[in-house]
Amino acid sequence: MTPTEQLARGTAAAAGPSTVRPPLPVKMVIAGGFGVGKTTAVGSISEIEPLTTEAAITEVAAGVDDLTHTPRKTTTTVAMDFGCITIDPTLKLYLFGTPGQERFGFMWDDIVEGAVGGLVIVDTRRLDDCYAAVDYFEHRQIPFAVALNAFDGQVEHPLEEVRWALDVSEHVPVVVFDARERGSVRDALLVVLELALARTEA
Repeated sequence: MTPTEQLARGTAAAAGPSTVRPPLPVKMVIAGGFGVGKTTAVGSISEIEPLTTEAAITEVAAGVDDLTHTPRKTTTTVAMDFGCITIDPTLKLYLFGTPGQERFGFMWDDIVEGAVGGLVIVDTRRLDDCYAAVDYFEHRQIPFAVALNAFDGQVEHPLEEVRWALDVSEHVPVVVFDARERGSVRDALLVVLELALARTEA
């Protein structure tokens, strides 16, 4: 049984008359390029102190990672971020943030294993940095949504231009959100959750 099928079965069971049960645990991945806001998003919404694997950006790393648009960034995720949020009494999301650099890409398969879907965060100033994440979810046929992080309260390009540039199909939601705002992150995650549920009902 796939993770999305388990989600649909668990949600249906929770909706029926029964004794009080703990929330259904659901795994979701937050992915994207370097410095797009993955750690910030997990930290904004997690109801527990998020687990992060941040390391200082050294001079060597700074020579590899483009800090042009993130000059104040002094650390980077080298393994994953982890947090969780209870959506309602029946459902609890466990959030796993991936490292953004290609050199840490070998970890992705383990992080994504068992996830019902993914949220690919995009910085519209650096669209090239998110192609790898989009391709990853497309090739593995994992439900995902694209979330444009509104740095400084704005995005550089309209939604449809970003959809065209990323060459994502019409069934992939493209939304704008703010990784610093709890409610905004929640709404973006719910888009992925609804997408995963819809796939099980198709």
